[in-house]
Amino acid sequence: MTANGERVGTPARRVPKRYRWLRWLLGIALLALLVGEGVYLWPRLHESWQKLTEIHWGWVAICVFLQALSMSGFGRVQKQLLRAGGVPVSQSRSVAVVYGATAMSVTLPAGQVFSTAFTYRQTRRWGANPVVASWQLVFSGVVAAAGLALLGVSGAILAGDRIGPAQLVLSLAAVAALATAGNYLARRPGSLEALLRRGLALVNRVRKRPREHGLAKVTEMLGQLESVRLSSTDGALVGVWAVVHRLADVACLGAACYAIGGDPVWAGLLIAFAAGKAVGSIPFAPGGIVYVDATLIYALTAAAGLPAAQAVAAAFVYRMVSFVLVAIVGWIVFAFLFRTPHADEAEYEREFESRRPL
Repeated sequence: MTANGERVGTPARRVPKRYRWLRWLLGIALLALLVGEGVYLWPRLHESWQKLTEIHWGWVAICVFLQALSMSGFGRVQKQLLRAGGVPVSQSRSVAVVYGATAMSVTLPAGQVFSTAFTYRQTRRWGANPVVASWQLVFSGVVAAAGLALLGVSGAILAGDRIGPAQLVLSLAAVAALATAGNYLARRPGSLEALLRRGLALVNRVRKRPREHGLAKVTEMLGQLESVRLSSTDGALVGVWAVVHRLADVACLGAACYAIGGDPVWAGLLIAFAAGKAVGSIPFAPGGIVYVDATLIYALTAAAGLPAAQAVAAAFVYRMVSFVLVAIVGWIVFAFLFRTPHADEAEYEREFESRRPL
């Protein structure tokens, strides 16, 4: 083993000569594509730069405030869900974890895994048992995804697309049914235990294991799940703060459009926002850099009615606030509040790996 970790005597893998021309050809094609895009986009980029030099800083300040409100809204969602699980936590601590987790998610390779593990560790330190910590992660993700879907559907309806009220009602009913079912099972673990017993018996029969194999673990998890009490008040507050989280983020995008002198169609803005967030969930690159920006620019032009130059400038302002600024704040929060290692790090890491809540 050498100083840089390579094995002595292991030959380096060489690219066969007959394939080297393909690598050069791909490189030349990529370079030609970038040059072509640069030539095509230069007039629009030049106009976008002019828009940025004439930026309205008051709207930029509103953009920053709205993004902070969005982050605070998600912190409230997390706080309310943990409260339902019997874990009291302050809003400041909850928001600090949201910022730290978001910074990891948008800047690190495989950032979503790191951010989820980070949130799991912090909620465990606050006193949540493994089931409540996992449940909070799953449920907050479901609430965020449902809110995003409803925004997209609402934008399409307002824009006059062929999406009738029936689809919107069905989407809302599905979210309500999920919340009701989760609350019912949490309040009546006996019915869930009977269901899990049948499922476990079937699995054990297929695996040729004793009928009661694994039952103790199931009973332990159900005992922890009994601590979750998502009351109607908690459920309503989760819904309200989830709406605040999403709508404030949409308003942030709108403020970015106004900051560069644009006048977007708000129905189209909802569609552009939903498209950008949906594409951003694909972990091709940290923060969805490049492909999220391209999606936003296209959607702002096609759906929100902005000229191409304004769409580029608005996407730049929005991403600087929602991506770059949030990441900077998140890493600063992490450096001051979460950098110190704890003795339970390894234990919670193993526990998270065995569960993988998301």
